Amino acid sequence: MQQQNIQQTGQQMPSNMQQTTNHGGHEVFDAHEIIAGIISMLDQYQMYEQHIKDPELKSIAQRQYTFVTQMYNTIVESFSTGQDPTVPTQEYQMTQSNEIVYGVTVGQPKKPNQSTNQLSDQGLSAYMLGHTKSLASLLTMTALEMTNPVLRRVISDSVHNFIELSYEIFLYQNKHGYYQTPRLNEQDMQTMLNSYAKAPQQPNMPH
Repeated sequence: MQQQNIQQTGQQMPSNMQQTTNHGGHEVFDAHEIIAGIISMLDQYQMYEQHIKDPELKSIAQRQYTFVTQMYNTIVESFSTGQDPTVPTQEYQMTQSNEIVYGVTVGQPKKPNQSTNQLSDQGLSAYMLGHTKSLASLLTMTALEMTNPVLRRVISDSVHNFIELSYEIFLYQNKHGYYQTPRLNEQDMQTMLNSYAKAPQQPNMPH
């Protein structure tokens, strides 16, 4: 009789309650790590913005901050309700040109700053890139094992946005010589590019 009452109680659970509890324990911990990571990024961006000198980098930081704040709200809502968020996942549009500067030039060796007065746009943009790259990896790993389908989709759709955020900062750094891109000589490049051949397309796996 007691077992039957428990089953009946479970059957009478409101549908909205069933939705919000549709999370595995591992998923809940991962979601907390994601949300805390985004909060950390937003907090750090506020501190960086006070030291950025280049108006272009300041504009990037402000636009990314605004976009990620909305992303944060969307993730928090879908996590706490288990339902589609009021504002769906948006698509970030970067403003940088896709042109890459190749080659390495000799510069001053890098070393740790001795005070905050030595903070530079080169360093600050590198810190920004570190945040967006780590969150892109974290969201990707987490989305692979989500049990709640709504939260999984929101997290999965957000991965592309963190890739775009990261790429925008990389392009800014590359353009200003902060992120230099070495290139192989032509012969080595061709050797590497021709190292693989296509496999014949077969209807079934070979026995």
